[in-house]
Amino acid sequence: MQRNLKPTKIIMSKITKNDALKYHMEGKPGKVEVVPTKPYRTQRDLALAYSPGVADPCLEIEKNPEDVYKYTGKGNLVAVISNGTAVLGLGDIGPMAGKPVMEGKGLLFKIFADIDVFDIEVDATDVDKFIETVKAISPTFGGINLEDIKAPECFEIEERLKKELDIPVMHDDQHGTAIISAAGLLNALQLGGKKIEDIQVVVNGAGAAAVSCTKLYISLGVKPENVVMCDSRGVLHVDRTDLNAQKKQFATNKNVHTLEEAVVGADVFLGLSIGGVMSKEMVKSMASNPVVFALANPDPEISYDDALEAREDVIVATGRSDYPNQINNVLGFPYIFRGALDVRATAINEEMKIASVHAIAELAREVVPESVHAAYNEPNIHFGKHYIIPKAMDPRLVSRVAVAVAKAAVESGVARKNIEDWDAYANELNQRLGTENQLLRTVMNKAKRNPKRVVFAEANNFNVLKAAQIVKLDGIAIPVLLGNPDNINKIIHENELDLEGIEIIDVRSESEIERRKRYAEILCQKLGRKGLTSKEALDKMYDRNYFGAMMVETGEADAFISGYATRYFEALKIAEDVIGLEKDRKTLVGMNIIMTKRGPVFFADTTVNAEPSSQSLIDTTLSTVKAVKHFNLEPVMAMVSYSNFGSVRVGSPTKAHDAIKYLHKNHPELDIDGEMQLNFALDKNLRDSTFTFNKIAGKDVNTLIFPNLSSGNIAYKLMQDLGGFDNIGPVLLGTAKPFHIIPMGCSVREIINMCAIAVVDAQV
Repeated sequence: MQRNLKPTKIIMSKITKNDALKYHMEGKPGKVEVVPTKPYRTQRDLALAYSPGVADPCLEIEKNPEDVYKYTGKGNLVAVISNGTAVLGLGDIGPMAGKPVMEGKGLLFKIFADIDVFDIEVDATDVDKFIETVKAISPTFGGINLEDIKAPECFEIEERLKKELDIPVMHDDQHGTAIISAAGLLNALQLGGKKIEDIQVVVNGAGAAAVSCTKLYISLGVKPENVVMCDSRGVLHVDRTDLNAQKKQFATNKNVHTLEEAVVGADVFLGLSIGGVMSKEMVKSMASNPVVFALANPDPEISYDDALEAREDVIVATGRSDYPNQINNVLGFPYIFRGALDVRATAINEEMKIASVHAIAELAREVVPESVHAAYNEPNIHFGKHYIIPKAMDPRLVSRVAVAVAKAAVESGVARKNIEDWDAYANELNQRLGTENQLLRTVMNKAKRNPKRVVFAEANNFNVLKAAQIVKLDGIAIPVLLGNPDNINKIIHENELDLEGIEIIDVRSESEIERRKRYAEILCQKLGRKGLTSKEALDKMYDRNYFGAMMVETGEADAFISGYATRYFEALKIAEDVIGLEKDRKTLVGMNIIMTKRGPVFFADTTVNAEPSSQSLIDTTLSTVKAVKHFNLEPVMAMVSYSNFGSVRVGSPTKAHDAIKYLHKNHPELDIDGEMQLNFALDKNLRDSTFTFNKIAGKDVNTLIFPNLSSGNIAYKLMQDLGGFDNIGPVLLGTAKPFHIIPMGCSVREIINMCAIAVVDAQV
C-alpha cells in the first residue's frame, strides 16, 4: 500500500455576506431558469409547440400514458420539494426562506447530471396535506427529491410517497449522507483490515440522516446488536420511556448510558449531531484503527486536526470541504437520479442505493486522473486514510454511479426501460455534461498545477482586487498588483478583502527608480530605431501598463493583464511595442470563446485585424489552432464568408480562398475548409449534401475564422448579447509572451477566467 502523505488543508477564497447576496441578485435574480428546447421563431414553430400541433401528442399520451416520456420533458425532470422545516443548519425557516437552497440543489442537479429541476416550496407542515400536495403534482415529474424536511415527519412522508407513487422518490438529507458515508466506511474498514460484520458502531444523533445511515450500514453487513445510538439525552437504551418509534428500533440493552461510555472500544464513530461533543480522550478510548466520521456542520463533533492529534491510526471524515474526506451528498444524488431516470425506474430501492455505495467506494481505489489532482491542487491524491471517497469534481462519477444505479434498477425489477449497451450509455453520460464547466475546469486545473506570477496593471479597481484575491486563494495564480498602495488598501479595508501577502508595486514610487531606468533602457534598445527617445522611454515607465509589460518582458513576471480601465487598442499597442510577436507570426489575433448549447465555439479574429491579407488569415488560423489545443480540444475549422468555395472571385472571399489553398497544401493535417457561408459551416448535413468534396465532412465545426474584423467582432457580440451565450475573451494570440486584455469594466468572473488562461499561456 502507498504511504500516506500529510494532507494539505484546502484554502478557499473568503465568501462574505455581500458576495453571497450579490451572487443571488445580480442579473436575473435566482440561480436557475427555464429555456425552450424546440424552435419557436416562426408562426409554424408556435403552431407546432402549442395549438394545433400540441393536440396530437396529447392524444397519443391519452392512448398510451408511457408516451409521456416520448413527447414531454417528464423523463428528465425532477422536483426538489421542501416545506422549509429543516433547512441546512438554519432550522425551521419556512418554505420561502428555503427557496435559495432548493434553487441551489437544482443547479447541482443540472451541472453534475444534466437533470432539469423545478424547485417547489410547499407551505404545509401537516404530513397528510404535504403528501397530498406532492401526489397531486407528481404527474409532471420523472422523480421527486424531498429536501430539508424535519424528522420524524420526513420518515412518514417519504415512506408513504414511495408506496403511493410510481416514480423515484428520495429524501436526500437521509439517504445522500448515508450513501456517501457508507462508501467511505467500506474503504476505511479495508484500510484498517476490519470486516463490517465484526465492527462496533456508535452513532451520535438520532435524526433523519442518522437513522438512514444506520439502516444502510446494517444492509451492508453491520450487525444491529453492534450499534449504539445516542441522542441529546444520551444512549437510546431499552430502559428509556421517551423514545419514539424511530428511536426504539435502535435501543440497546448494553450497560452504557453516555456517549463517552459508548465509544470505549468502538470501531466507528458516526456524528450527525452538534459540534464539539467528541474529545481527544474519547478518540483515544476507541479500538485500533478507529473510524471517526464527524459530520456536524459547520463545526464537526471533533475537528479533523484534533482527531489526528489524538492518535495516528485514526481515519477521519467531516462534512467540510476544506479538509480531506468530505462526506458530500453531491457525490450521490445527481447520479442516482440520473441512473433512475434513464431506465424510468418506479423507485429508488435498497439495491440501487447499495449499488451506488459500491460504485463510489470502488472509484476511490482507482488511480486518480490528473484533472482531479489539478482541480484540488494536490500532486499525489491516492487511496489511503486521507482519501477514502472520490472528490466531488471527479469527472468519472457520472458514468460510474449512474450506470451502477441503472443496472441495479434493471436487475431488481423496478426499471421500465432496459439499456442494451452499457458502454454506450456510459459514453453518452460523459458527453452530455456541462461543456462549459469542462472547458473552464480544464483551464483552471492546468493553471493550478503550476501557478505563475500574473501582473494586474489596474489594481485600483474593486473587481480587479476581488479577482486577485480569488486566484491567489484558489491557487490559480500568484498576483502582482500595480497601483497606489493607499488607494488599494482603502478598497481592501472597505470591502473586507483578503489580500495578505500579495505584492503591491507603486510604479511611481522612489523605491522603483532603478527599475524604471533599467526598463527604459531595455525598451529604448527595442524601439530606438522606431523613433523612441531615452526620455520618452523613461516617461513610459510611469505608466502601469508599460511597467507591467516590461516585468513580463524581463522575466520578472510571467503574464500580464490589463484593459479593465484601458482602451483595447491602447493596450494592444503596448503589447506590440514591449512584448512583440511570437516567432514565425506576422500578426496578433483576438479570439473569443462562445459557450453555445452545442459546446464551445472559437471565434477568430475578433479584435485586431481590420482587413486581413491572405497571410494574416493563415497566421490567424495557425495561432487559433494552437490556442484551441490548449483547451484539450481538436479544432475543426471553417473559414467563413459570404461566398462558398470560390463562388465569388473578388474582395475578402478571394483572400480566404487563397489562405485555404495554402493551408491545404502546407498543413494537410488540419481539419479546415472554406471559404463557406456560416449556415454551411454550422450544419454539417447541409454542407455534406451540398458540397460533397469538403474536407471536414461528417464533423461538427467548433472554430470559425472570419474574413475581417467587422464580421468577427459583430458575430461574437451578437452571440453574446442577443443569443445570451457566455463569452470568454478576447484572448490575445500571437504575442511572444503572455499579454491579455480584458474587456473594460468586465466582471470578476471574466477576470478570473482570463487570469487562468494567462497562466496556462505562461506554462507552455
